[in-house]
Amino acid sequence: MKALPAAAVLALALLAACSPAKKDEAANPSGRTAIRFATDWKAEAEQGGFYEALAEGEYAKRGLDVKIIQGGPGVNVPQLLAAGAVEMGVGSNPFIVMNMVQQGVPVKAVSAVFQKDPQVLLAHPDAGVKTLADLKGHPILLGDASVTGFWVWLKAKYGFTDAQVRKYAFNNGPFLADKRAAQQGYVTSEPYTIEKEAHLKPVVFLLADNGYPGYANMLLAPEALIAKNPAAVKAFVEATAKGWDDYLNGDPKPADALILKDNPEMTQDVLDQARAKLKSYAIVNGGDAKTGGTGAMTDAGWKAFFDMASDQGVFPKTLDYRKGYSLEFLPPAPAAK
Repeated sequence: MKALPAAAVLALALLAACSPAKKDEAANPSGRTAIRFATDWKAEAEQGGFYEALAEGEYAKRGLDVKIIQGGPGVNVPQLLAAGAVEMGVGSNPFIVMNMVQQGVPVKAVSAVFQKDPQVLLAHPDAGVKTLADLKGHPILLGDASVTGFWVWLKAKYGFTDAQVRKYAFNNGPFLADKRAAQQGYVTSEPYTIEKEAHLKPVVFLLADNGYPGYANMLLAPEALIAKNPAAVKAFVEATAKGWDDYLNGDPKPADALILKDNPEMTQDVLDQARAKLKSYAIVNGGDAKTGGTGAMTDAGWKAFFDMASDQGVFPKTLDYRKGYSLEFLPPAPAAK
């Protein structure tokens, strides 16, 4: 779930022409179009709709033979896409998409499963922290990608400074040891695991509910696939939307079974609470999805993110951010009830 450093993206396009993983996908015995789909982390509820679509045959009935390749700390989805090692993948946040635009990597976001970025800051319940603004001056544990990501928004909005930043190595120990500290996390993950393991209920601030703009859990497709087989891209977007609708509002057991198989470290209680959080915080069904359906994106949504990031100097204002996404594969908005 880390943004790709901008300097690293530049070399990725060079891999595409020479990568041994880039092969002609024609030889598929099923007769369906093969799609290797890379996620950004180990199998979890945050990918539940993808697994639901696979388990229920939604991809297959649309002519696709999908293989989900789970991510992890050492998996870089933009690199896999640029090298032709996968046909589609997950984009964790818009910084990844804009980095690729800036470096000329020909990949587009074609759907946004998460209307809100699940990023949170966590604080100790007895630290006198009632709002995000109260964290000014407190040490804040952040990963490297976050420092060049949502941290720029926090600094601009709340006057935080880089002197507050402490290294976050995806270990809750330093946070638990310092009652003044805050820590990054996902609303669907760290709040529960900290409460379960340390018997501490942290104060949770969902950045999206405090004004942080940007989609998350986006579907990324190389422009080569879009040009060669737009029907496959559209089919993948449609099947994924159906999978997410079923996972959140129907029976999640088919997806959960595949998730637990792919990631034996996952447990059912973690899946259950994460799915509940996705629903209660309207991560999937809020925002543009309220009118546009699951996966919806809009020009206005992308502009809001780019304006924020470019205002803080992360990207030049002259960058053509529209090259980073396409709305052509989104289904028509559902009829009003």
